[in-house]
Amino acid sequence: MSERECISNLSKILFWDIDMEQANMDSCPSQIIQRVLEYGTLNDWQIILSYYGLDKIVDECRKLRSLDPIALSFISSISHTNKEEYRCYRRVH
Repeated sequence: MSERECISNLSKILFWDIDMEQANMDSCPSQIIQRVLEYGTLNDWQIILSYYGLDKIVDECRKLRSLDPIALSFISSISHTNKEEYRCYRRVH
């Protein structure tokens, strides 16, 4: 799936504050990944997973200053990584 197809298939409600015609999946992947993890649907997750791959998603999540605890549990569980490896976990605990 191309970048334009991915963007057009993501839930519009996730990016109410962004002009999706100008959006770029590669310029700010952490913003897209965080919103999908925290507020997206299963379909949104499948779209970013197919575009970025699990390794890229995990790398971006590790750098995030904040991430919803449920989203953190989800990403650490499916990637078999420890929560302690994530910046957002270390800042809270």
